[in-house]
Parts: sequence; structure tokens; C-alpha cells
Amino acid sequence: MAARRALKAVLVDLSGTLHIEDAAVPGSQEALKRLRGTSVIVRFVTNTTKESKQDLLERLRKLEFDISEDEIFTSLTAARSLVEQKQVRPMLLVDDRALPDFKGIQTSDPNAVVVGLAPEHFHYEILNQAFRLLLDGAPLIAIHKARYYKRKDGLALGPGPFVTALEYATDTKATVVGKPERTFFLEALRGTGCEPEEAVMIGDDSRDDVGGAQNAGMLGILVKTGKYRAADEEKINPPPYLTCESFPHAVDHILQHLL
Repeated sequence: MAARRALKAVLVDLSGTLHIEDAAVPGSQEALKRLRGTSVIVRFVTNTTKESKQDLLERLRKLEFDISEDEIFTSLTAARSLVEQKQVRPMLLVDDRALPDFKGIQTSDPNAVVVGLAPEHFHYEILNQAFRLLLDGAPLIAIHKARYYKRKDGLALGPGPFVTALEYATDTKATVVGKPERTFFLEALRGTGCEPEEAVMIGDDSRDDVGGAQNAGMLGILVKTGKYRAADEEKINPPPYLTCESFPHAVDHILQHLL
């Protein structure tokens, strides 16, 4: 890892870090205001594929988070960019609420498979359609490969197990566009004028948030909210720069020790 420089940017995960579905993590709105009171640039990075960026923004605003659309970088954005770059017609295995982020993309007679979190579509017939396309040579694009995520009623399977099943059945490897891919974090920083060594990432997923960010050259702070489970910090090497109770505690540390 390159030598650390003065902190200029903070990347913040959304689901599990600032909120869990329609409930904010206690104290997070006030903590975000305190962070914004400093000179650092704040960006929000999410693998959420259950809803469009616009729906996500509305959810956050209802929870009284002061966030603008251009501050959010999603794995849906990254997936759309790759689809356009490859000039393919994707079979979109995503939640119907995420479809607005693919508006204008040609999907008839598909020759690619894009997989996000799509509980309503993860059944045998649909997965078998995807399987057959892949056998015919279609590329497999995974918006992300999270093993599980946190819902109000407990932990739930993420898209990762379904992507892995398709990889296994077709002997192919998916191109992953979301966290923990290095390119995702670098793309999120683009336009900030900041290098990875000048940034810190805060999230509840040790592998995808913290491990991915640290592999890209940032510091990673793991919070014990959302999908966090005991000893998650031991699952990555190097371990997180810091593990703390919640987003407000992470902000406290940044204000006291990194600025």
C-alpha cells in the first residue's frame, strides 16, 4: 500500500451502514452532517440492485439524509456502462424496481446475462433460460456477488450464490462490476480529484466494502451494523483499519484521528 496522505474523501456504503430498509441506523443523519462540516468529499457507494438510483434517493430523503443524486455511485450504473461498452442485449435478472436504470437498453433476443438481486426471478425456469444462453456463449455479468444481505426479518441470500450456480453449471466466469472490484472503487473516486491513498471506506461488509477498498489502496472501516456478524473482521487480510459499533462511531474516529 502506498504511503498514506491527508484524508480528502470518505466513501460510505448505504444499506446496512446508513439504513436497513426503511429504518435509519440511529444517529447516522447527524453523523453525516458532522462529516459534511469538514473539508472531505463524501460519496455513497452501493451494491444495492433492489431499486433504481431514483427510488434509493427517495428512500434516503424520507429518512432525512441530506444526499444528492450525483453523490451516489451504484453497481447498477457500473453494470449499465459495461453493457453499453460490450454492445450486448442483456437478459436482465434484476428486481423490477431496478429496471429504470437500464432504460433504453435493448433486451429483446438477448445475447448476455446480467444478474443482480432478483428474489422474484430466482426460480428454476428463469435460471434455466440464463443457463442456456450462457451455454450458447453469452457473457455472464454479475452486478455483484454478495453472499447475503440484511433485511428487517434477518439475513437473506444475495445474488452471489445464484451467480456461482450459473458459473458452475456452464463452466464460465462472471465479470463482476460492483464491490469488491478495484475498478468499482476507482470509478467511484473519479471526478473527486482524490487518490485511493487519500480516501477511507465505511461499510458493514468485511469482504466487499472493507477488503475491496483496502485492496484498492484505501483505508477500510468496518461497522457492526447491517450484515455484520461476530468475527467478520477476521475474514480479510489485512484486517480492517478499524472496526467500530456504527457509522456515527466511524465519523467520530475520522474527526478525531484522520483530519
